[in-house]
Amino acid sequence: MIDLHCHLLPGIDDGSKDMETALRLAKEAVKNGITHALLTPHHMNGVYINHKSDVIRLTEKFQKEITDAGIELAVFPGQEVRINGNLLQSLDDDDILFADEGNKYLMLEFPDDDVPTYTTDMIYQLQMRGIVPIIVHPERNTKIMKHPELLFDLLAKGCISQITASSYVGTFGEKVETFTRQLIQAGQAYIFASDTHDLPGRKYEMNEAFKKMTVEFNKKLADEFKENAKFIINGDIVVPHTIQSVVGVSKKKKFGLF
Repeated sequence: MIDLHCHLLPGIDDGSKDMETALRLAKEAVKNGITHALLTPHHMNGVYINHKSDVIRLTEKFQKEITDAGIELAVFPGQEVRINGNLLQSLDDDDILFADEGNKYLMLEFPDDDVPTYTTDMIYQLQMRGIVPIIVHPERNTKIMKHPELLFDLLAKGCISQITASSYVGTFGEKVETFTRQLIQAGQAYIFASDTHDLPGRKYEMNEAFKKMTVEFNKKLADEFKENAKFIINGDIVVPHTIQSVVGVSKKKKFGLF
């Protein structure tokens, strides 16, 4: 099982506060069935700046600590990149980490309560560079919850969406859980990730989410989510869905990545 979004690297954002905490979370990841994890500290979100070179260096150090502790978890350097006006310049400066070594899939975050007005243009600019944006935890964005057509349009343009496993199992409340289920049913979700922090209610629930999906939907879809995570970290093509609106309007579209 591959986790493409977690905050284990110690002392650099609102995730693990120290190495002891980070190793504890790494052990919890393994207990939850995770074998590989992309470490995605916040970057350019107005609070945290975690440069590419620093994340690579700290990930190598953390992998050594994990191995020395006898924890069977492979970790890779990444970033949770906040959409912002300096993103294209940061790409030019080679200060952005992707989910894959081929620089194809970018873990892109929106503010918790907004989808900026320049988002469509920014997505276009990224795609012109051969980048596939992965919209992280859209099910917890309050503006998308009020206006789900925003996510529909982004997916129709070729983005991919990452759902937080804990959202689906109800950790963030019934409203988020219901919306998450609607997104999955409408074909507007591609992968689960943990988004684990060292915070109450921000733990590993990947295994629980896959078990629930198998019951509510089917094993084939659960397997697809797992395979998509593997495709992304390997830089392979993720097969696009036929998506439908979650609000009952007539939107339905088959789309390609580009």
